[in-house]
Amino acid sequence: MAQPSQGGPHIKGDYPWWLVALILSALGIAAVIVTSDLYAQVFRTVVQGAWITIFVTLVAFALATALGLGIALLGLSDSVVLRQIARFYIEVIRGIPMLVLLFYVAFVGAPAIVALYNWVTAPLAAKGWTQPMLVRDLSLMWRAIIALMIGYASFIAEIFRAGFQSVDQGQIEASKALGLSRFHRFRLVVFPQAIRVIFPPLSNDFVSMVKDSSLVSVLGVADITQMGKVYASGSFRFFETYSIVTYIYLLLTIGLSLLLRQFERRTKLPRK
Repeated sequence: MAQPSQGGPHIKGDYPWWLVALILSALGIAAVIVTSDLYAQVFRTVVQGAWITIFVTLVAFALATALGLGIALLGLSDSVVLRQIARFYIEVIRGIPMLVLLFYVAFVGAPAIVALYNWVTAPLAAKGWTQPMLVRDLSLMWRAIIALMIGYASFIAEIFRAGFQSVDQGQIEASKALGLSRFHRFRLVVFPQAIRVIFPPLSNDFVSMVKDSSLVSVLGVADITQMGKVYASGSFRFFETYSIVTYIYLLLTIGLSLLLRQFERRTKLPRK
């Protein structure tokens, strides 16, 4: 992230004209959508995918955060084996492009997951309690969610690790002297201080996932991008369609960024 200038993040007289220009542009485009039948039709079609985009982003990010936290804790473990496992995961997954990871999970990982499930539940299936799972039973949307979870967890794990290691070691030693258990040291001393370092980059990753969720369209998942692709290929209105797609993504990402910044200011969380 770019560093603030020497005058500080809030220079006197530095009014956010960019935000004013953005709002005016958004209102202008909204007026075009309202007054133009063509743009209104494109917008109604494309916006149907917004719910899929939001669902994929929220679920994938929640799972990635949980997995990333677990990997970060493994990386800070006293066990050399656990630390090496965490480092192996982080280095390998971060080296794979997200699109490649998406294809790999969708067409290689999914059959493996189904085969593992059927193997584990084989005794239950033999008694008629469950039915064998087919690869097609694991929807493409959930394959995409799993891929985003795996990919983002490697980056989020590093965010958590950096946050935990930013806590002054003296405070941790003092909590040990007070007889606090490892769990209570983490909950009462480490995490409340680390979250101030963790939240800004974590919020940036959340916004990034909104944008990367567009990759699920390559699997045919009916998100914003896929709805735009389908409409444009059928109507040949590429300019109008992708202008609306861009407009919707900008509303989501910039609106979310502004909300997260406001939250940081209210809670006095410093930005890096």
